[in-house]
Amino acid sequence: MTVEAENITRAEGPRIEGPLTGVTVVDLSRILAGPYCTLLMAELGARVIKVETPNGGDDARHYGPFVNGKSAYFQSVNHGKESIALNLKDEADRATFDKLLGIADVIVENFRPGTMEKLGYGWEDLHARYPKLIYAAASGFGHSGPEMTRPAYDMVVQGMGGIMSVTGHEGTPPTRIGMSIGDIGSGLYAMIGVQSALYHRALTGESSKVDIGMFDCQLALLENAVMRYFVSGTAPGPLGARHPSITPFEAYRTKDGHLIVAAGNDGLFVKLADALGKPEWGTDARYVTNDLRNQNHAAFHAEIEPLLMGETTAHWQSVLDAVGVPCGPINDVGQSASHPQAAARNMIVDVDDPITGPMKVVGNPIKISGFEDSSHRTPAPNLDQNREQILKELGL
Repeated sequence: MTVEAENITRAEGPRIEGPLTGVTVVDLSRILAGPYCTLLMAELGARVIKVETPNGGDDARHYGPFVNGKSAYFQSVNHGKESIALNLKDEADRATFDKLLGIADVIVENFRPGTMEKLGYGWEDLHARYPKLIYAAASGFGHSGPEMTRPAYDMVVQGMGGIMSVTGHEGTPPTRIGMSIGDIGSGLYAMIGVQSALYHRALTGESSKVDIGMFDCQLALLENAVMRYFVSGTAPGPLGARHPSITPFEAYRTKDGHLIVAAGNDGLFVKLADALGKPEWGTDARYVTNDLRNQNHAAFHAEIEPLLMGETTAHWQSVLDAVGVPCGPINDVGQSASHPQAAARNMIVDVDDPITGPMKVVGNPIKISGFEDSSHRTPAPNLDQNREQILKELGL
């Protein structure tokens, strides 16, 4: 927390208290990757001030669905923040922005590399003027490499990063992950980078630049798929709803839907076999180890799925729960969001927005002892909503 920030009061409305209370973030980012990073920071107590263009603001404000003219998409990743509209090519607005940076701990942006430098707000310039300011940049390909200046959205890096090539079923066209993993992944890594930089600054007094490439993050999220490629020399392909290295670890059809069975070791496999009335599987030479089961996946699948299709998902879940074999149904979004576990963990929370009326948003999955896990959030700001108070705080 900067010295100046200690004397700055928060904007109107109750805010979350957390381990980042006292940290001020100037957020130039838009759409999803950067805003998701700063949303997580706000959820942990940071004050996040969105700096938006006067002519329309964050592009996400114009993405549906809309409730009474306000974007629910924008609401989902910008609740709990403040907004001021500034034109960084206008001298008066630049002066305001400079004052704002003077009370900030972190700046987050997700422009193409070179954009901030053209505006005079690149890392080297800002580090010279604000030596305690942490600079976080999330871009398609990071601030180095041959693709550095290429524009990118989530879909582009899902394709280029390899994740679409291992998603879906064998023989089907490449499949996009059902949520924006390119943006969310880079937002998460940016958040980790910023927290690490804050800790480093607390220890040494030195600030840092956090450089996040969405492409890099996709590679990191591929985890053992990359290792399988280097070990085998063959690029992995899609396998549908099964694990490439563990059997049984997939979704099977039942009488009324599907059941995911995840017997992740040999002991669990024996429990599964006994519970399903097939104790002989536990001693079958094809199935006695996970590696053998994986080699004989097709044969095992041909045995277990017809058996599971004889009863309902709920029946088999009860049977396997009783012996401690990990399993579960495939829920849709509505079933997941309304699940008693989501309620017990405060994962669906309320936003009271004067424009939209009451809305629901996803809560904070990071539960930290000593801090209240509030069930309410302040709404996403209207464009330039907090200008008057922010200017007053800056003495302008």
